[in-house]
Amino acid sequence: MSDRAAELAEADEAVHEAEAAVVEVGTDAVETVADAHGELTDLLERYEDSATGTGDFKAYVEFQDAVAELVEGLPDDLPNRDAFESALEILDQRRLSEDDFAAAREALAPAAETARLLDERDRAVAEYREARKAAARRKRTVEERIEELERLVELGDADLDAPVERLREPVEAYDDAVREAFREFRSEESAREVLELAVAAERYPLVDLDAPPEDLLAYVRESPAGEEPVPTLLDYADYSRSKLDHYVDDAAELKRRVATRETYLERFDAEPFTVGWPPPEADDLWWRSRELISLVSRFAPEAVVAKLREVRALTREDDYERLRTAAVARDQLGPDERERLAEGDVAAELDELRAERDALDEALTEYPDR
Repeated sequence: MSDRAAELAEADEAVHEAEAAVVEVGTDAVETVADAHGELTDLLERYEDSATGTGDFKAYVEFQDAVAELVEGLPDDLPNRDAFESALEILDQRRLSEDDFAAAREALAPAAETARLLDERDRAVAEYREARKAAARRKRTVEERIEELERLVELGDADLDAPVERLREPVEAYDDAVREAFREFRSEESAREVLELAVAAERYPLVDLDAPPEDLLAYVRESPAGEEPVPTLLDYADYSRSKLDHYVDDAAELKRRVATRETYLERFDAEPFTVGWPPPEADDLWWRSRELISLVSRFAPEAVVAKLREVRALTREDDYERLRTAAVARDQLGPDERERLAEGDVAAELDELRAERDALDEALTEYPDR
């Protein structure tokens, strides 16, 4: 059995034992004892200084009356009623000392034990809930690890000698071409046009391109400075205000709108328009390429778009997934992973994890939320 499953079973048993201890005495009776014990303990704490020795006589009388009223009002058949009566007898004196208060607390010990049954039950329930959460967390961790290992086994079955160059060459040819096209676009066209590309990308969710900040977008749309290329705009942002006055009408406005957004402009590169290596699964790449064609055609020559169409066409070939799996395997399987697969260590770990997952699932079903 999983350690977490065993801990949950133990926590459940502890709850049953704690609940049984309360039921054996009687839930209502235990609650009454706990309330009375708490109230009397509060009285002892509150009056110990003022009602002892030759202290405040009024406080002494109030204390005596409060204790007598509390004890006399308890049900005759209440468990530990004799403990309360013993405490009352100890405190029913003309003059009280600290020793009397200590003796009263000692006399209340049996009632304190009964009152603790509720705390023990509540603590057992709290520990049970934590044990169940821990089991659920462990189950998620185990399931994630199982997925990793199953993927590792899948990659281990890949044909590592497959001609992955049939994918790599067109993918890398497109990626290199689109990076160069974007570099030229970013360095030569206006910042206004570059940011409008990012605005257009919002209509294509499969292209991971952040939308431009609203204040920056408004500035490049409205200001003559927006007609400058992005690198020039970034240079302006580093100028002193006195130097910037020679290039723009409102240096303060540029500083406020552009200098605070330098990170966005610097990180705006061609990567969202690339395919990457190893490439995605066939359907993912086909749909993403469809969106990319619409965006890439806005800034890249037709020759670059043609290379992207060639990549998209690969996804419809029968051996695309076989070649892609081989590419992923080459990329992700190092010597250690290959040795573990060959020695059967991965299969053994999978068996252990699946058994642990099943035990956790069974425990979580058997022991519900409380």
